[in-house]
Formats: sequence, structure tokens, C-alpha cells
Amino acid sequence: MQQLNSDIMGAVEAQGYRVTIGDVSTHTGLDLALAQQGLLALAADTQAHMQVAETGDIAYEFPKNFRAILRNKYWQLRFKAAWEQVWEVLFYLIRISFGVVLMVSIVIVIAAIVILQIAAQQSQGNNDRRDYGSSGPRIGFNPYLFFYWFDFDLRRHRGGRHRGNSRSRSQPRQRGELGFLEAIFSFLFGDGDPNADLEERRWGAIATVIRNYRGAVTAEQITPYLDDLGKGWSVEYEDYMLPVLARFNGQPKVSPEGDMVYHFPELQVTAADQKRVPVNDFLQEVRRRFTAATSDQVMLSIGLGSVNFIAAIFLGIQLQNPDTLAQVTNLGPQINSFIGLIQAIYWFLWSYGAAFLGIPLVRYFWLQRQNQAIVVRNGQRQQRALALAEGGELVQRKLQYAQQYASETVLDKSDAVYSTETDLLDQEHSQRDRLDAEWQRRLGQSNS
Repeated sequence: MQQLNSDIMGAVEAQGYRVTIGDVSTHTGLDLALAQQGLLALAADTQAHMQVAETGDIAYEFPKNFRAILRNKYWQLRFKAAWEQVWEVLFYLIRISFGVVLMVSIVIVIAAIVILQIAAQQSQGNNDRRDYGSSGPRIGFNPYLFFYWFDFDLRRHRGGRHRGNSRSRSQPRQRGELGFLEAIFSFLFGDGDPNADLEERRWGAIATVIRNYRGAVTAEQITPYLDDLGKGWSVEYEDYMLPVLARFNGQPKVSPEGDMVYHFPELQVTAADQKRVPVNDFLQEVRRRFTAATSDQVMLSIGLGSVNFIAAIFLGIQLQNPDTLAQVTNLGPQINSFIGLIQAIYWFLWSYGAAFLGIPLVRYFWLQRQNQAIVVRNGQRQQRALALAEGGELVQRKLQYAQQYASETVLDKSDAVYSTETDLLDQEHSQRDRLDAEWQRRLGQSNS
């Protein structure tokens, strides 16, 4: 099975199942070479048809059930679809596991502290277990109430998730949509990078601008979507346009006045008449949010994390007392085994408590620096967009010259001189008159 690109599949569906390479590249922002390779691979695997115009331009027409054809043809795709459903459940369990571990850690640490406190009292000479046992119920810790609260929160979360299960996992969560267990994960690690698709958005916007201006643009029209333009001669000679030219097979054109514009012939060919697509004036990065959890959920997470960490420190002090540990054996073999387990995993409990508070703190300051850089980059691109909108004499002159190369070629089905949809002999017979006329025209040109 050749490597199939899901973005190309989406572009084919969005364009009405009939596309050119330029259509796919514009919709996805892919390099033209990659778009061509991916489109050919998809066409070969889905019984698509090629329609070739007299100019040599090619349109690809796909069956509307091409995804079903792929699934029936390749077990890997069926497995991938099943795995995506399984992974959604697994990822949800991973998210809530950090909250579950926090709750279990608190219960274990407090239970161990209670047991060690009992042992400490016995080591001070209070050996009357009956009297001490009668005072046991006055200890202010009830694990049943704790688990009741935990179960209630989990059921409330499940109900909220069921009501909002139409939201895609790739979409950012809004505040208040998270159950408390998921809010703990969000507090610890955030909610992903909102700019993970930045390069895809960048190249998609650039391709859309080129298509909107019918395949001929100036550098000033592209710079609001780029980052660092360089310095000195690099800016003077517009070197920052080289990646754009390489990606979309562009050609620089120089006017008699020495102004430079850029022509992209392959983005001028489309399978259907394209309307002007709205595009933002500049590429805007989204500032990274610390968490999607509500302020109450954040405060509760900090509070529980602090209780867990402080209790772990106090437990560590208790475990260092040999007299207390010696008295644990008098509380029975099960209690003794429990304290032995606590000693074995103590550093995990302490480390988890420290990390629970340390990771968000470090992440908070790291996000501040990241957001400052995002603001600077957004500001630079916005300034370039404003300079383009103001349109000085030089910009207007370049825009006017670029219009000489602006055009759009629409490949209609009737324009195709060859298609894989019908037999070659039938096509030659049906287009006999057109071929004869073309032959006579060329013959006349050669005689003249």
C-alpha cells in the first residue's frame, strides 16, 4: 500500500471529487511535488480517472465512495479506523489516571500517617488497646466519605462527557467543559499546542492568496504570512520568497523598472471555477493557554496537591522514627505489611507530590516566554499587512505589473482530449473532427 495522505483525501472531498494538483496544493498547503505524488497514489488505489486537456493539464475525478474502496482494499486502513476509536478511550483513561493517582496517594499517605500516629502513642506507654480502640472512631478521617465524593465527581464527569461527545478531541476545550479528573491533567500538562497546525495554516493561506490573485503576486502580499525575513541584502533581494517559489513551482518576473513579481502557473489551473476564498490579512498564532480548567478546579487541584505533598513530608518524618516503626508490629501482620509497602514506595509518593506542584509552576513561566514571542511575531506580521493595505507607490506599481501574469484555467470535462474513463479508440472516434481541425491548423502553419 502506498502512503496515503488524509489531507489530500479531505481536499478531494471539499473540492467535489474532481481536482487538479493546484486545487489540492491550495487547499492543503502541500508542496506541489508532494501533492502530485499523493494525488497519483490516491488515484491509483481508488479507481479514479484522469482527464487530460489539450494544454497537457490534468484533472482527477474520484468516485464519491473512494474512502470505502480504500477500507475494503486495505486491512491497514480498517485497523487504523478501529485503533483511533480504541485510542480515544485509552487517552481518556490516561488523562484521568493522574487524578486517580493523586486521590489514591492522598488516601494512602493519610492512612499511613494515622497508623503511625497510633504506633507512636503506643511507644509512649499507652498499651491499653481496648481503651485506644474505643477512641478510634474520633479520628477525623472517613475513607468511605472520600470515595463517595470521588465516585460522585466521576459520574458527573461521565454525564457531561456524554452530553458533549460530538466535540472532536483535536478541538480545544472550553473552560467549564472538563470534569475534575480531566481538569487535573489539564492543570498538569495543559491542553496541547493550539499552533500545532501552524505550518499547515501558513502554507494554506499563502496558496489561497496566490489563487485569489490568479497566480501572480508580489512579495508584499506574502510577507504577512512569513516569520523572519532576514536582514540586509536578504530583504533587499527578497530571498525569503525562495521557499514559496520552491514549494509551489513559482517563477520570478522582473519589470522594466526592476520590480520583481512572482508567477505560479500550476496554481492557475483548477478543475472548477473558483470563487475568491476569504483569508486573514496575516497569519496569527494563538497564545498558549495555561489550562482549560476553571479557576475553582485549579484552586482545588493546587489545594489537593499541597495536602498530598505536605502529608508526604510529614509521613517521611514519621518513617524515620525507629520507636514508632517498632510498635507497628504490635498492630498486626497486615498493618505491618502495609507500612512495609509504604516504605518501599515512599519516594514515588514524595516525587509524585513534588512533581504535581512543580510541573505546572515550571510550565507557567515557560508559557509566559512562549506567549511573549508569539505576540512579537503576530505584531511583525500585522505591521506588514498594514503596510500592504496602505499601498505606497512601489507596491501599487508592482501589483499592477503582476496583473499581466494573472489568469485562471478551468479544466471542464468537455475540454478533455483524453480520459481514462472511456476506451482510447472510442475517444479518438468521438473527437475525430477536433483532431482533424487541429491537424489542418498545424499543417497550415507549417506551410506558411
